[in-house]
Amino acid sequence: MKWYNLLACFFAGMFLANVVPHYVHGVSGAPFPTPFSNPPGRGMSSPTVNVLWALLNLVVGYILFRAGKVGSAKIANLLVFLAGIFVISVMLSYTFASVPR
Repeated sequence: MKWYNLLACFFAGMFLANVVPHYVHGVSGAPFPTPFSNPPGRGMSSPTVNVLWALLNLVVGYILFRAGKVGSAKIANLLVFLAGIFVISVMLSYTFASVPR
């Protein structure tokens, strides 16, 4: 197993987990922070921007998922993928806990 496959698995988990909050807020019509808000990550972006950001994360995550061969029989790839999901989930919970609603 190559190191870059594991790196792709990790970032696939991060990008795919990041789809969820942006897509849910976007399709429900609620503003939510994105890197394009002012200030970035703190201000609110429109629901449309959130849906577009979620879809971009989905595409990048899927490409990395395939590149990392997460669907293969290698358990290490799956564990690294899940570690990526865990890391971004904890990071975002701390980041968005301080965002005013």
